[in-house]
Amino acid sequence: MVAQESMDLDYSKYDFKYSTADYVYKSEKGLSREVVESISDIKKEPQWMREFRLNALEIFYTKKTPTWGGDLSKINYDNIYYYTKPSDKSKKDWKELPEDIKKTFDRLGIPEAEKKFLGGVGAQYESEVVYHSLRDDLAKQGIIFLGMDAALKEQEDLVKKYFSTIIPADDNKFAALNSAVWSGGSFIYIPKGVKTDVPLQAYFRINGENIGQFERTLIIADEDSRIHYIEGCTAPVYSSESLHCAVVELVAHKRSHLRYTTIQNWSKNIYNLVTKRAYAYEDACVEWVDGNLGSLLTMKYPSVYLLGKRAKAEIISVAFAGKDRHQDAGGKVVHLAPDTTSRITSKSISKDGGRSTYRGLVHVAKGATGVKSSVRCDALLMDDISRTDTYPYNEINEQNCTITHEASVGKIGEDRLFYLMSRGISEIEALNMIVMGFFSPFTKELPMEYSVELNRLMQMEMEGAVG
Repeated sequence: MVAQESMDLDYSKYDFKYSTADYVYKSEKGLSREVVESISDIKKEPQWMREFRLNALEIFYTKKTPTWGGDLSKINYDNIYYYTKPSDKSKKDWKELPEDIKKTFDRLGIPEAEKKFLGGVGAQYESEVVYHSLRDDLAKQGIIFLGMDAALKEQEDLVKKYFSTIIPADDNKFAALNSAVWSGGSFIYIPKGVKTDVPLQAYFRINGENIGQFERTLIIADEDSRIHYIEGCTAPVYSSESLHCAVVELVAHKRSHLRYTTIQNWSKNIYNLVTKRAYAYEDACVEWVDGNLGSLLTMKYPSVYLLGKRAKAEIISVAFAGKDRHQDAGGKVVHLAPDTTSRITSKSISKDGGRSTYRGLVHVAKGATGVKSSVRCDALLMDDISRTDTYPYNEINEQNCTITHEASVGKIGEDRLFYLMSRGISEIEALNMIVMGFFSPFTKELPMEYSVELNRLMQMEMEGAVG
């Protein structure tokens, strides 16, 4: 083996922090009825939302912490700030933001990305959306793209119609927590027949220590529409833990096409506990493209309920588990109608003692004839101290269907490294090429700019992989 090259990679692009002293409002630490009521008061919400929050809080208290996934026993709910307001209101011009917040998103490259290839951007900092914009040509087509709090004020009837219908507050403990203290997130409505290939993006940033971020996202794709939504997530490293607990609900009406892409690079002190679910009606297609590269623990299983004939689901989940990190991810598809199809592809890499877990479900209901579903799980171990697990569940209640499942676990072979190095490629570059090739089902689905960014992140994670 050759000695590892020094790599001039700028970790500070993600692991940086600015002063948190100038918040407009910051709740007391800990969760209580008073905290929940203060959130609703500050936001001046309608009574039905206030009652929804308080009911969810009671559900959270009664729900037991899951014991089947990662280790959640060390979460200290009393050491979390559940609501932090960094700015007085959302802006439509980056120049209007407080200087520290503006510098944060400048360093992350969000304003530049908006100029180059995005149709709209929402930027959330701590608990609130601080910046939001939509291109004029998309707005003229009737597309609605708002922060979730703004949507509750401006599109209350539409929000009330769909809010919490896909993921009710009693779905699980963390959905209940989000329902009680949610703040920020995105609301998107795509009218009938409107198709756009220009992505809309939201970027979520936790800047302070012991901060909880609980955004709520709701996307409605009406009949014959098409939309691609991208979210990115980062946070600096602190000595104590923070909590990211989101809920995402998607509704894909007849013949619509809805793609949701996530690239999350949370720091190693973040618990990332997210519930994501979609309903797909007749001839609709929902795609989850989910990349998990950071966090102390991720538990996230994007799911699709196929409710109409010929509906389709595609879930691509990739995870990179480094030292002291556990990526517990995967996907779920529930076939409730005939002639529906689905495909789940899971790719994971573990190194330096990290742990990756695939956890998935394929359910076929009685009467859902002609279903076709395939699951492929591939895991790559970079050393002898890392771990990977696969927990697939197939619940098949109909004989007239085709279900396949494949899984593999392997290591990077010396022959592959030798071949690349014999062509003049350094060992660390060769490793990175192999890893990126392994992740190609994910990267090929990304816009070019995000694929380049993912490659940079992977290079950072691979540093130190060569002994």
